[in-house]
Amino acid sequence: MTKEEIIEMAKQVKLPYDYITGEPMWLDKLEQFAKLVAEKEREALEVELLKMKQGVASKSDYIQGRWDLIGEFQDIIRARGQE
Repeated sequence: MTKEEIIEMAKQVKLPYDYITGEPMWLDKLEQFAKLVAEKEREALEVELLKMKQGVASKSDYIQGRWDLIGEFQDIIRARGQE
């Protein structure tokens, strides 16, 4: 999540802002909080994708294509955590 996205969300929920900088108050804490929320979401998605992989493994007729697709989703989620 970018700093700009965090600022936009803070504005949408009408958090107080610094009249000098025009940025939400406690921006550093908001950024830390947003990173924690995003990390938890990625972890939850990883769990769900693992469940999908386990379900796909029980159906041998289309394992490889589905397995690859789920793996690609996992890679995308992990990459988001590196940003």
